[in-house]
Amino acid sequence: MGGNQEYEVAAQRVEEALATLDVSLRSLNGRVRSISRIESDVAKLEQDRTALANELGRVTHKANKLDKGASEVSKRLVNAMEEVKSVLDEKGNS
Repeated sequence: MGGNQEYEVAAQRVEEALATLDVSLRSLNGRVRSISRIESDVAKLEQDRTALANELGRVTHKANKLDKGASEVSKRLVNAMEEVKSVLDEKGNS
């Protein structure tokens, strides 16, 4: 092989290596963008989870208050019914 031919073969090999490197860099760049999007989505999901957990805490607290209130109303209704029954029994026995 002559010097010129060796140069052309070497130049061709360098061009092929650069083309392969370019493809690899593009692929890597795409994966990095995908990872960035995934990280962003995960951060948003974590924010949503925190907001939902806070909302669940507020709703649970409110539900507990409502349960206590309903229990108190139920006790008062039972007492009122017992008093009415007692009054009616007294009137019926009179």
